[in-house]
Amino acid sequence: MPDRPSLCFPRCRWRAAAAHRPAMSAAWWQWVASSDSLTARLIAAADGRPFRVRLLDQRLGRPRLDEARALGLPRHQAAWLRQVALCVDQRPWVVARSVAPLAQLRGQRLERLGERSLGSWLFRQPDLERSPIDVSADPAPFAAALNPAGPWGRRSVFRHGRFAVLVQEFFLATMADELALPPR
Repeated sequence: MPDRPSLCFPRCRWRAAAAHRPAMSAAWWQWVASSDSLTARLIAAADGRPFRVRLLDQRLGRPRLDEARALGLPRHQAAWLRQVALCVDQRPWVVARSVAPLAQLRGQRLERLGERSLGSWLFRQPDLERSPIDVSADPAPFAAALNPAGPWGRRSVFRHGRFAVLVQEFFLATMADELALPPR
Protein backbone atom coordinates (compact mmCIF):
# COMPACT_ATOMS: atom_id res chain seq x y z
CA MET A 1 0.00 0.00 0.00
CA PRO A 2 1.35 3.47 -0.72
CA ASP A 3 2.26 5.78 2.11
CA ARG A 4 -0.34 8.31 3.11
CA PRO A 5 0.94 11.73 4.10
CA SER A 6 0.27 13.11 7.55
CA LEU A 7 -2.90 15.11 7.13
CA CYS A 8 -2.41 18.82 7.82
CA PHE A 9 -0.42 18.34 11.02
CA PRO A 10 3.25 19.20 11.46
CA ARG A 11 5.48 16.61 13.00
CA CYS A 12 5.51 16.37 16.76
CA ARG A 13 8.21 17.85 18.94
CA TRP A 14 9.12 15.23 21.52
CA ARG A 15 11.00 15.87 24.76
CA ALA A 16 11.72 13.80 27.85
CA ALA A 17 8.71 13.64 30.17
CA ALA A 18 10.64 15.42 32.94
CA ALA A 19 11.09 18.47 30.67
CA HIS A 20 7.29 18.86 30.47
CA ARG A 21 6.67 18.21 34.18
CA PRO A 22 6.72 21.91 35.25
CA ALA A 23 3.97 22.76 32.73
CA MET A 24 1.82 19.73 33.53
CA SER A 25 -0.83 19.43 36.22
CA ALA A 26 -0.49 16.65 38.77
CA ALA A 27 -3.63 15.00 37.37
CA TRP A 28 -2.16 14.83 33.87
CA TRP A 29 1.25 13.74 35.16
CA GLN A 30 -0.40 10.62 36.61
CA TRP A 31 -1.69 9.73 33.14
CA VAL A 32 1.27 10.79 31.02
CA ALA A 33 4.13 9.48 33.16
CA SER A 34 2.56 6.16 34.16
CA SER A 35 4.47 3.11 32.97
CA ASP A 36 1.70 0.57 33.44
CA SER A 37 -0.93 -0.42 30.86
CA LEU A 38 -2.86 2.58 29.52
CA THR A 39 -5.67 0.24 28.47
CA ALA A 40 -6.08 -1.01 32.04
CA ARG A 41 -6.04 2.57 33.37
CA LEU A 42 -8.69 3.66 30.84
CA ILE A 43 -10.94 0.70 31.68
CA ALA A 44 -10.68 1.60 35.38
CA ALA A 45 -11.43 5.28 34.67
CA ALA A 46 -14.44 4.29 32.53
CA ASP A 47 -16.07 3.12 35.76
CA GLY A 48 -18.12 0.33 34.18
CA ARG A 49 -18.87 2.08 30.90
CA PRO A 50 -18.00 0.03 27.80
CA PHE A 51 -14.40 0.26 26.58
CA ARG A 52 -13.47 -0.49 22.98
CA VAL A 53 -10.40 -0.44 20.76
CA ARG A 54 -11.48 0.88 17.35
CA LEU A 55 -9.06 -0.04 14.56
CA LEU A 56 -8.54 3.00 12.33
CA ASP A 57 -5.76 1.77 10.04
CA GLN A 58 -3.33 -1.11 9.84
CA ARG A 59 -0.87 -1.62 7.00
CA LEU A 60 2.72 -1.90 5.93
CA GLY A 61 4.39 1.39 5.12
CA ARG A 62 7.21 3.71 6.00
CA PRO A 63 7.46 5.36 9.41
CA ARG A 64 7.59 9.13 9.70
CA LEU A 65 11.09 10.53 10.19
CA ASP A 66 10.64 11.06 13.95
CA GLU A 67 9.33 7.50 14.29
CA ALA A 68 12.25 6.01 12.39
CA ARG A 69 14.68 7.96 14.55
CA ALA A 70 13.00 6.77 17.77
CA LEU A 71 13.42 3.17 16.60
CA GLY A 72 16.93 3.70 15.20
CA LEU A 73 15.79 2.75 11.68
CA PRO A 74 16.65 4.04 8.23
CA ARG A 75 13.72 6.21 7.05
CA HIS A 76 12.97 3.98 4.06
CA GLN A 77 12.73 0.72 6.02
CA ALA A 78 9.33 -0.95 5.92
CA ALA A 79 7.30 -1.10 9.12
CA TRP A 80 3.99 -2.36 10.44
CA LEU A 81 1.81 0.67 11.15
CA ARG A 82 -1.33 0.53 13.27
CA GLN A 83 -3.62 3.33 14.37
CA VAL A 84 -6.44 2.90 16.87
CA ALA A 85 -8.84 4.93 18.93
CA LEU A 86 -9.31 3.87 22.56
CA CYS A 87 -12.97 4.61 23.23
CA VAL A 88 -15.26 4.79 26.23
CA ASP A 89 -18.99 4.75 25.40
CA GLN A 90 -17.95 4.84 21.72
CA ARG A 91 -16.22 8.23 22.27
CA PRO A 92 -12.48 8.35 21.53
CA TRP A 93 -10.43 9.22 24.62
CA VAL A 94 -7.02 8.38 23.16
CA VAL A 95 -5.67 7.90 19.65
CA ALA A 96 -2.61 5.70 19.32
CA ARG A 97 -0.16 4.79 16.60
CA SER A 98 2.21 1.83 16.79
CA VAL A 99 5.21 1.33 14.53
CA ALA A 100 7.19 -1.91 14.43
CA PRO A 101 10.11 -2.61 12.06
CA LEU A 102 8.99 -5.24 9.59
CA ALA A 103 12.30 -7.08 9.88
CA GLN A 104 11.63 -7.70 13.60
CA LEU A 105 8.06 -9.00 13.32
CA ARG A 106 9.02 -12.65 12.81
CA GLY A 107 6.26 -14.76 14.26
CA GLN A 108 4.55 -11.99 16.23
CA ARG A 109 1.29 -12.02 14.17
CA LEU A 110 0.33 -8.52 15.29
CA GLU A 111 -1.88 -8.08 12.23
CA ARG A 112 -4.29 -10.47 13.96
CA LEU A 113 -4.89 -8.11 16.89
CA GLY A 114 -7.89 -6.60 15.15
CA GLU A 115 -9.74 -4.53 17.73
CA ARG A 116 -7.80 -5.90 20.67
CA SER A 117 -5.33 -3.75 22.57
CA LEU A 118 -1.64 -4.04 21.70
CA GLY A 119 -0.96 -3.36 25.38
CA SER A 120 -2.93 -6.46 26.35
CA TRP A 121 -0.31 -8.50 24.46
CA LEU A 122 2.74 -6.39 25.38
CA PHE A 123 2.18 -6.37 29.12
CA ARG A 124 1.94 -10.18 29.19
CA GLN A 125 5.53 -10.53 27.92
CA PRO A 126 7.78 -11.46 30.87
CA ASP A 127 10.90 -9.82 29.43
CA LEU A 128 9.23 -6.57 28.36
CA GLU A 129 11.41 -3.45 28.57
CA ARG A 130 10.15 0.08 28.07
CA SER A 131 12.25 3.08 27.10
CA PRO A 132 11.83 6.37 28.97
CA ILE A 133 8.65 8.21 28.05
CA ASP A 134 8.83 11.20 25.72
CA VAL A 135 6.06 13.78 25.74
CA SER A 136 4.63 16.21 23.20
CA ALA A 137 2.19 19.10 23.59
CA ASP A 138 1.41 18.94 19.85
CA PRO A 139 -1.73 17.32 18.40
CA ALA A 140 -1.50 13.82 16.98
CA PRO A 141 -0.07 13.88 13.45
CA PHE A 142 -2.54 11.15 12.42
CA ALA A 143 -6.26 10.36 12.81
CA ALA A 144 -7.29 13.78 11.51
CA ALA A 145 -10.91 12.64 11.08
CA LEU A 146 -11.20 12.25 14.87
CA ASN A 147 -10.02 15.81 15.56
CA PRO A 148 -7.10 14.62 17.67
CA ALA A 149 -6.68 17.85 19.61
CA GLY A 150 -5.76 17.24 23.19
CA PRO A 151 -3.40 18.36 25.87
CA TRP A 152 -0.62 15.77 25.69
CA GLY A 153 0.88 12.93 23.71
CA ARG A 154 3.42 10.41 24.91
CA ARG A 155 5.56 7.75 23.31
CA SER A 156 8.02 5.05 24.22
CA VAL A 157 9.65 2.03 22.65
CA PHE A 158 8.75 -1.40 24.00
CA ARG A 159 11.23 -4.23 23.53
CA HIS A 160 10.54 -7.93 23.84
CA GLY A 161 13.57 -9.99 22.81
CA ARG A 162 14.52 -8.81 19.30
CA PHE A 163 11.08 -7.29 18.76
CA ALA A 164 10.62 -3.52 19.18
CA VAL A 165 7.56 -1.33 18.75
CA LEU A 166 7.14 2.41 19.12
CA VAL A 167 3.82 3.23 20.79
CA GLN A 168 2.49 6.79 20.59
CA GLU A 169 -0.61 7.73 22.59
CA PHE A 170 -2.38 11.08 22.39
CA PHE A 171 -4.91 11.98 25.07
CA LEU A 172 -7.95 13.73 23.62
CA ALA A 173 -10.09 16.60 24.84
CA THR A 174 -13.07 14.21 25.19
CA MET A 175 -11.17 12.29 27.86
CA ALA A 176 -10.18 15.49 29.65
CA ASP A 177 -13.79 16.70 29.60
CA GLU A 178 -15.31 13.44 30.81
CA LEU A 179 -12.78 12.99 33.63
CA ALA A 180 -12.83 16.70 34.55
CA LEU A 181 -9.08 16.96 34.01
CA PRO A 182 -7.47 20.41 33.78
CA PRO A 183 -6.56 21.79 30.33
CA ARG A 184 -2.87 20.93 30.90
